Amino acid sequence: MANFSKSHVPQFSVEVYQNEYLPEGGREVNAIVTVTSTGGGTTGGIPLTGATASPARVPGQGPNAAVVIMVDCSGSMDYPPTKMRNARDATAAAIDTLRDGTSFAVVGGTHVAKEVYPGNGRLATADAQTRAQAKEALRRLSAGGGTAIGTWLRLTDRLLGAADVDIRHGILLTDGRNEHESPEDLADALETCAGRFTCDARGVGTDWEVKEVTAIASGLLGTVDIVADPAGLAADFTQMMENAMGKEVADVALRLWTPVGVEIKFVKQVAPTVAELTDRRTEAGPRAGDYPTGSWGDESRDYHVCVQVPEAGIGQEMLAARVSLILPDPSGTAAPQTLSQGLVRAVWTDDMVASTSINPQVAHYTGQAELAQVIQQGLDARKSGDFDGATAKLGRAVQLASASGNADTAKLLSKVVDVVDAATGTVRLKAKVAEADEMTLETRSTKTVRVKK
Repeated sequence: MANFSKSHVPQFSVEVYQNEYLPEGGREVNAIVTVTSTGGGTTGGIPLTGATASPARVPGQGPNAAVVIMVDCSGSMDYPPTKMRNARDATAAAIDTLRDGTSFAVVGGTHVAKEVYPGNGRLATADAQTRAQAKEALRRLSAGGGTAIGTWLRLTDRLLGAADVDIRHGILLTDGRNEHESPEDLADALETCAGRFTCDARGVGTDWEVKEVTAIASGLLGTVDIVADPAGLAADFTQMMENAMGKEVADVALRLWTPVGVEIKFVKQVAPTVAELTDRRTEAGPRAGDYPTGSWGDESRDYHVCVQVPEAGIGQEMLAARVSLILPDPSGTAAPQTLSQGLVRAVWTDDMVASTSINPQVAHYTGQAELAQVIQQGLDARKSGDFDGATAKLGRAVQLASASGNADTAKLLSKVVDVVDAATGTVRLKAKVAEADEMTLETRSTKTVRVKK
């Protein structure tokens, strides 16, 4: 196994795609920022500096990570009885995927949260013996009780908070609605846990609330998905754990610095999923703010930055924003490290062709963000009985999915509407739609495709 080093992080690069040309009086500047990380502890990366650096990990000890798996054990997990068995098998598969040296625990969730393994407020260290013990403990899991997910998250936070690691991650499985605590309690728990660990959330079956589970994953910078057939849980859990094991650095922030007079309209992730970051800004000095991006392994993500600049005359140009990737010092005693940066520019011109051209990346992701929005609006309209509104919105979704080459979303849409003409967005609502198909479309509505090269 590779010798992972805590003193190295992946090599980050920032690329900015935009049309910097504005017409006279133009003020809105849009840019797509592509962030790519490669390498890290496995293949090099870049050395950390100052107090951020820490001793190398022990060879063969795996990633510097801690993971807690939260398994829904409420009464509904017994209907059908295979659901609980599939959940146990999936958790066992995830435990088998843990690398040696990873700290881990299993939490059973009902209207209260209970430590399933190892217990006593501790985390176990993954090796052959602890994996076997954890899987034995899973065999004793049974279904009964209610659902209060906030208590699961708070226990997970306590367990992960005790670990001296860089990567803290949760995996959450639920099959029902959060009926045994108030929405405010769950929101408070999410606010407490945000920035302390990341979390992937999965809904199994069709009796859970998509917006609820999506909010958990979004708030904790993780992924969300539906596993309509419990038999698919083991494969999904294995993939989630493999992804978690691939993370090399946590708490990377997208820092936006803007000159005097520039107003930030929004910052959002647009690939691989749409995620709003605008309201998650934390101030980082004069005219600078940090937006959280979570943990990174070898991967690439795209962000849409939109700013409003002051008016200027033809021929003038300015720096509209500077985008930097920032790694904070965990001890708080040293300055954060800048991993990479890019510039967003504004140039005023009387060349109509230059100033009216829309950058392909910006156009593509504007469409992908609208696609996610109209799917949600269409499904909400359908649920409320506004079938004309639903037809219009879902028709627009079909049109956008077709134009952008988002074949996966187009396929999901075709299970909810009959497509008459994809290019014009002409559709008919299906008279009967399987609940699993509707929930899958809603859950995966934010998944995007990248620009066709």
